Amino acid sequence: MNGGADRTIDVAFVGGGLANGLAAYRLATTRPDLTIRLFEAGAAVGGNHTWSYHEGDLGPGGHDWLAPFVTYRWNAYEVRFPERSRRVGTGYRSVASERFREVLEATLGDAIETGAPVRDVKPDRVVLDGRVVKARCVIDGRGHSPSPHLRLGFQKFLGQEIELTTPHGLPQPIIMDATVAQADGYRFVYVLPLTPTRLLVEDTYYADGPDLDEDRLRGSIDTYLKAHGWVARTVLREERGVLPIAIDGDIEAFWEDKNGVAASGLAAGLFHPTTGYSLPDAVRLADLLAGLPELSSAAVFAATRQHAVDTWHSRGFFRMLNRLLFFAGVSSKRYKILQHFYRLPDPLVSRFYAAQLRTFDKVKILTGRPPVPFGNALKVLARHRLTGELA
Repeated sequence: MNGGADRTIDVAFVGGGLANGLAAYRLATTRPDLTIRLFEAGAAVGGNHTWSYHEGDLGPGGHDWLAPFVTYRWNAYEVRFPERSRRVGTGYRSVASERFREVLEATLGDAIETGAPVRDVKPDRVVLDGRVVKARCVIDGRGHSPSPHLRLGFQKFLGQEIELTTPHGLPQPIIMDATVAQADGYRFVYVLPLTPTRLLVEDTYYADGPDLDEDRLRGSIDTYLKAHGWVARTVLREERGVLPIAIDGDIEAFWEDKNGVAASGLAAGLFHPTTGYSLPDAVRLADLLAGLPELSSAAVFAATRQHAVDTWHSRGFFRMLNRLLFFAGVSSKRYKILQHFYRLPDPLVSRFYAAQLRTFDKVKILTGRPPVPFGNALKVLARHRLTGELA
């Protein structure tokens, strides 16, 4: 599996995050004849994250091969809004970065190179400090970076894994608790019950800008704990993130700037436009790569580009909803858009998160009492392209 620096390897993955890690794992387990290297600038692959997905996001095959990575499983989840709370009977899964790292290291071994900042990438080589690694294929998965071709909002959060002094009593995750005070756009708290006395609590905002006021979010988490009668024994770790939320863009021009270097994950524009979830897209891309008959840079670039472009064009409806979420109505009332959505039945909610809405699903989402003033919604939509948004 491992390739030496003195010869051309088959596949070089630049960045050891979720998408590249899963793709490298999938290739290593399905095509062990390949020489693979994964270069990560940090001290370890996976960073400090918790990636989650809904049971309906993946098919049976994806669930099967992802199973070693799954750290936590629940049979349902909750959402809470000022005028609506409910349990959704769809399974929910989470992958902790520690488990992600353990599985990758056990599978890839010395094909992983950490502490390896990459200075430049070309379709046939990776330039590191003082050396060049030649590869038949290079895949860049170093996350989101600003592009003039994409208009984005942001989902930004700070999370704390907290050991409590007493059991919390939560039977399942709360993936949106919007009963909290609204600020800086749409705000909610996300809670995962990891053990009977341990929670992951994230304070989350949908906002126009990516700046993260960490002290403010820590204070908000402390306030949330007190409101529920929970007392922290210790904060075990913190994680933070700023995820892109797609508003509009030219995906073809976005890929043109890659100059023939294949990309994965957020670097490829592969994420759910509204929720920011990226694990399901990472699984699908890993399966795509594992099934390609040719893994040359040209073939992989063409395949990944086409996949990303097709995926982007199929999700215009979500970008339309995002415009309403970010720009329609008073910011303190934007939670009503999600509150209105959660009146719908579990199967439709599942298809929404899987980004597999049917035409009639879209009609149902848009019908009923409008969650924002109708005139405001029309003005917002009139200011933006609507090409393909209702497809």
